[in-house]
Amino acid sequence: MALDDDRTDTASEELSLDELFERLERMPVPEGYKVEIVEGNIFMSPQRDTHWEIIAVLFEQLRVTYPRNRIKSDVRIDFPGHLNGFASDVAALSKEAEKDAKGRWSFEDVEFIGEVLVKGTAPNDYGPKKTAYATANVPIYLVVDPYVGRCHLYTEPKDGEYHSHLTVDFGTDIDLTAAGLELTLKTDEFPRD
Repeated sequence: MALDDDRTDTASEELSLDELFERLERMPVPEGYKVEIVEGNIFMSPQRDTHWEIIAVLFEQLRVTYPRNRIKSDVRIDFPGHLNGFASDVAALSKEAEKDAKGRWSFEDVEFIGEVLVKGTAPNDYGPKKTAYATANVPIYLVVDPYVGRCHLYTEPKDGEYHSHLTVDFGTDIDLTAAGLELTLKTDEFPRD
């Protein structure tokens, strides 16, 4: 009986985001996999060539506006909501951005997020991650879907939702000027999966 009580007590204790990541760092995560925590759930997704090529194209284009040290890929940033530690495919930070006492970037400094869909985790990108980015007032959230050759641009965050949504096929330019970024993204080099 005491053993069952101990198990119940242990199971009911919720680990913090830092504790979850500390445990993940001790686990043998396979090479080529990205790990994120979305609403307290751990997700591992494989990084494919197509995935990386799209990230590289986004990085190159963002370099027109952002210095290299303000563009991050697969770097943990904690976002609002229940246990959200995301490693976004591409995040561009404001020029005022500084790491906190723990050596992490703040979601308040994120100006652009780009996520490249992976079939197994796509519901996160359109669901809890989109909500967290809107709640964090990330002005530009781009979802790139290599399976159908389409991009979804979300802008105008307010009260935990994006109020503007634009869908374009690969090959169509995306003007980000209205969203506050002097840049037109070219999508014609995005490969399909």
